[in-house]
Amino acid sequence: MTDSLSIRDNRTGGEEEIAISDDTIRAGDLKKFAVDGERALATYDPGFVNTASCKSAITFIDGDKGILEYRGYPIEQLAENSTFLEVAYLLLNGELPTEDQLATWVDRVTNHTYVHENLKTFMQGFRYDAHPMSMLMSSVAALSSFYPEANQIHDPEVVDLQIIRMIAKMPTLGAFAYRHAQGKPYIYPSNDLSYTANFMSMLWKMSEPVYQADERLVRAMEVLFILHADHEQNASANAVRSIGSTQVDPYSAIAGGIGALYGPLHGGANEAVLKMLRRIGDVANVPDFIEGVKAGNERLMGFGHRVYKNYDPRAKIIKKAVDDVFEVTGVNPQLKIAQELEKIALEDDYFVSRKLYPNVDFYSGLLYEALQFPPEMFTVLFAIGRTPGWLAQWKELINDPEQKIARPKQIYTGHRGRDFVPMDKR
Repeated sequence: MTDSLSIRDNRTGGEEEIAISDDTIRAGDLKKFAVDGERALATYDPGFVNTASCKSAITFIDGDKGILEYRGYPIEQLAENSTFLEVAYLLLNGELPTEDQLATWVDRVTNHTYVHENLKTFMQGFRYDAHPMSMLMSSVAALSSFYPEANQIHDPEVVDLQIIRMIAKMPTLGAFAYRHAQGKPYIYPSNDLSYTANFMSMLWKMSEPVYQADERLVRAMEVLFILHADHEQNASANAVRSIGSTQVDPYSAIAGGIGALYGPLHGGANEAVLKMLRRIGDVANVPDFIEGVKAGNERLMGFGHRVYKNYDPRAKIIKKAVDDVFEVTGVNPQLKIAQELEKIALEDDYFVSRKLYPNVDFYSGLLYEALQFPPEMFTVLFAIGRTPGWLAQWKELINDPEQKIARPKQIYTGHRGRDFVPMDKR
């Protein structure tokens, strides 16, 4: 074999040829290496930093070149030319919709934005200070009890309906969680509005008959949703796939994804950026802060990424969206601090040599703040945008004949062969 790896096991002297496909080897092939026919060789890879768990045709990332594509389309083109629901259709179906397909798709999503009144009552049971992500996660999980047929995951029509429901109801649940924290009455969907404008109406409508959001703000939020729609095998997508591998209903799997996104290492990075900018306080303090980062006394938030070793393509797009939003809301004084940080970091060899470029979280927090969202809502917005990606990952999983129930191996490090000790002798 030319595309192969020759391995010699120095414990036994055995040699094997392992096939290479798509720059990977199959972990199962390592079982050929064993001592005395037992203790088959396995890999140890905490965090899956160099392990492929699936084959996927949804999202392509080249971190070294700063490339992000959905189904082969550059994120820059989609953010400039598409709506969020158009991108959702693309992620789930593999192709951009025709005009008729998009009209039907939008109509179906629009007609499923309402939630059962009992679910509204369920959400009202949370404390006034409940975190909106906790409310969202719980209410999404509860949807499985309202649609018990959702466990028929091998029926294409049933699956299609649950996908529509999930995408349609996420903004409604997110807006309800937002209003709950403020002690305001929940606002029902307005189905004559677009997906994103309807979400903004449910967030901010008060006594006016119709809430009219500024189109620049609607478009900025639409772009944010598109940028967050999918991002390959991140922690929350991996959680959705892992839970989905048990063949549970999609609501339960997506609730697991929301739980993973809730973690500060995944969905909370943009809030950390805002805290950093507030701590710096003034552009004049930036040089001292940079020196503190180099000395290990400060952390530069919003720079660097597990995947991207170049400028995160999403960060460039958000930077433009921030400018558009500030035309409406006025410029956040922290923008100048952020711009100065970026300027220095992109020129200083300390950061360039470490490939610490701005990521999607660096400017998104400023944008969310300009839209007057409290920090605890940032991750809810992320979850709404990520829902089509989670569903596309779940749908791909359940249709992949190679996938099995997730069950990683472990390296046992505890005691062995111990005899039980009676209570009076312990």
